[in-house]
Amino acid sequence: MNASMLKRPSALLPLVMSGAALAIVLGHIAVAGIARQPDEGAEAHLWQLLMAGQLPIVAFFAVTSLPQRPGPAMFVLTLQAVAALAALAPVFLLRW
Repeated sequence: MNASMLKRPSALLPLVMSGAALAIVLGHIAVAGIARQPDEGAEAHLWQLLMAGQLPIVAFFAVTSLPQRPGPAMFVLTLQAVAALAALAPVFLLRW
């Protein structure tokens, strides 16, 4: 895999956003525990913004990179999907 594809902001930014969303969830678990909260807090809203905000960036990356270099672009899209699933997993497993 040529690392030049990951140097594109549209490839790297969704990975960073998913990592930040996962860090927010894990930080919330460390501070408040896994119990459901009566009201959504700032952490929940930030998580939602990070997860939804990366969708147009991933779409832009797919539209601009897949036609040029399909192999490396699919690898990056797979990385982005795995990162997003890692950020989604605790939320769904804990049924928040």
